[in-house]
Amino acid sequence: MVLIRPATAADAAAIAALYAPFVEGSQSTFEEVAPDAAEIAGRMAGTGIAYPWLVAEEGGALLGYGSSSCFRHRSAYRWAVETGVYVAPQAQRRGIARALLAQLIEALTRAGFVTAIASISLPNAASAGLHEALGYKLAGTIKAPGYKLGEWVDIGYWQRDLAERQSSPREPAV
Repeated sequence: MVLIRPATAADAAAIAALYAPFVEGSQSTFEEVAPDAAEIAGRMAGTGIAYPWLVAEEGGALLGYGSSSCFRHRSAYRWAVETGVYVAPQAQRRGIARALLAQLIEALTRAGFVTAIASISLPNAASAGLHEALGYKLAGTIKAPGYKLGEWVDIGYWQRDLAERQSSPREPAV
């Protein structure tokens, strides 16, 4: 049975190991050097704000993770959050990414964020379909802003509102 739970610093090495093949062998991320466990732990801790991270495990093995982070660093963006989901190749097509992202959306909504944004390198029908199934809508595309693995790659931004916009919004509680 797959268990989804909050990630801890103890998961950083397993997350780094799961993420490394995506960095080194795909255009799913524009990182070109795989972060190590210390870097992942630092990302999980945030820069004064600990955004939710979740892991999916089965029998003690990490199958995937969902992350969230600051969308942009200027203060007016503090109600927007960027989301990401990665699942080990051998665990894909089991609903793990959907479960991770759905629970991440719930946590972000409870925390008081107003919108979630996913940056998806294109083409990536599986990721776009996952996000659309969970209420994200295509907000726009940037043509070829990144060069990786010998190709210029487009980026699509998908956005999902988490709450109505208020004239005096409460601060996110993370």
